[in-house]
Amino acid sequence: MRHRVKGRKLSRTSEHRRATLRNLATSLLRHKKIKTTVAKAKELRSFVEPLITKAKSDSVAARRHVADFIKEKSVVKELFTDINAKVGERPGGYTRIVRLGQRKGDAAELAIIELVDYSGVLKPKQSKKAKSEKVEPEVEEAKIVSEEVNEEVKPKKKASKTSKKKKEESEEKETKKKKAAPKKTTTKKTTKKS
Repeated sequence: MRHRVKGRKLSRTSEHRRATLRNLATSLLRHKKIKTTVAKAKELRSFVEPLITKAKSDSVAARRHVADFIKEKSVVKELFTDINAKVGERPGGYTRIVRLGQRKGDAAELAIIELVDYSGVLKPKQSKKAKSEKVEPEVEEAKIVSEEVNEEVKPKKKASKTSKKKKEESEEKETKKKKAAPKKTTTKKTTKKS
C-alpha cells in the first residue's frame, strides 16, 4: 500500500531528483514557459510555487532561502523584482500546466508549464529560416585588380596525366582561396637580364 506517500521519484536518486527540480525551476523562472513531461511538470509545480510565495516577503532571509534552491543570481534577482511585481496580489496558483500529447520517440506524456501572469507576454519564437536570413548578411563580391606580367615560358616535355590532374587541382584551390579571402595585392615589376 502507498498510503500517504507524497511525490514522484522520477526514476532518479534523491540527489539527481533535487538537481533536476532545481534546473527545471531555474529554467521556468528564466524563460517563464518550458516544455517537459507531465510528471516532471507536476513535481516542478509543487517545488517552485513555495519559492514564489517566499519571494513575496522581500527580506534577506527570504533571498537566502530561495538562493539555496536557485543557484543563478540573475534568476533570483529577477524573481524578487519582476516576477514578484507581477504576482504580488495572486494568493497562489502561479503556474499552469497544459498537456500536449505524447512524445514521438517514447510516447511520454508532454506538457507545457508556464507562469500564469506571463502567458500572453512572451514573444513567439522565430522560425529557423528567419534566423538564418538574419545571421547571414549579403556578401558583396570584392573585385581584385591585378596586373599579369607576361613571362616567357620554356617548352617542357610532355607531362604524365597524373601530374596534369594535380596541377589542375592546385590551380582550382588557388582560385577558390582568392575568391574566399580577397586580399590587396601589389605587383612588382621584374626586369630580366639577358
